[in-house]
Amino acid sequence: MRMAHEFGSARAAATHCRELLSHSLGRGPNPEERTAQLAAWRRDLARLLADDLSALLSGDRLKVNISEPETISGAEALGRIGMVAANSLIRVGASGETALLSFDFATAIALTDRSFGGDGRIAGGLPEALPRSAALLVEETATMIAGAITQASYGDMPPPSATGASTAGGRASGGASCGEVIVRSESAARLKPFALDAQALFFVFEIANRQGCTWRAALAVAAERMPRLLPGGGRRPRSRAARQPATGFAAPFAEMPLALHVVLAEFDLSLARLQTLSPGDMIPLAMGRQVPLMVGETVLAHGSVGTAADHMAIRLTRFPPSAPASHPPVSRPPAAHQGVAP
Repeated sequence: MRMAHEFGSARAAATHCRELLSHSLGRGPNPEERTAQLAAWRRDLARLLADDLSALLSGDRLKVNISEPETISGAEALGRIGMVAANSLIRVGASGETALLSFDFATAIALTDRSFGGDGRIAGGLPEALPRSAALLVEETATMIAGAITQASYGDMPPPSATGASTAGGRASGGASCGEVIVRSESAARLKPFALDAQALFFVFEIANRQGCTWRAALAVAAERMPRLLPGGGRRPRSRAARQPATGFAAPFAEMPLALHVVLAEFDLSLARLQTLSPGDMIPLAMGRQVPLMVGETVLAHGSVGTAADHMAIRLTRFPPSAPASHPPVSRPPAAHQGVAP
């Protein structure tokens, strides 16, 4: 059937100005979408940390939980961390955002103990200053966490300039930063991670192993920076190289100096005789053929005392049966030059 008339629209189609259309197309996610993105970021980051930190903590199978963030002021965030802690200002995310990562001294020392094979339990009697071994462990842990935060922030998108797998230093072989520690300080306020009157998001990380140990860390991020750390979608599974358990031959402890001493002789002397000693007295020593080389109270090896290049030296002859046998072979110089002056 042919219509005698063409029908027109009842009213003109609506037209919108370019500014209104660009605002509508360019708007960010609504609060519900942002909450879902943040939950996905926390979940993915927890999975990455459980994997990455395992090798550092004696190969433990870890479970990591990241709390929902609290929105507080920068001053309150610094107050929760305290006057003294193991703090790291880290650079994370594709745009290089800064954030504050903090461990209290008890946790830093407990993590160090676990990395050396101890039980990793938090005990009392904390030192006034963080030992060097704990400071190195905190820096290595903070670098791993910064890398995991950056990885989680990409979601299902690969790093734009990363052409290879990430390396141990927290960087990709293609040159893209994968998270790093900028500076450390025992004073969080000195790092100036955000303005005191600015809003900050405060996260608590709980890291637990199957032996019943739980360690905690705090992450504080300026609220205005957090949206740039969230992924745009789901996380892409990443290819990972197998990690080896941490040893004394690898960072961060390989370069740490240890004080060794050789015990030439031990003898008993009565208190009465000790009180009569004066300059010039002779005390005979019975020195054995084998003397111990010690680290603190632990016998590292035994050896015989002699000379090398006009210096007194000890030639190592044997190691105690309890000494670890799993270390990689070490290239040693000829026996005549293996010496530690007592």
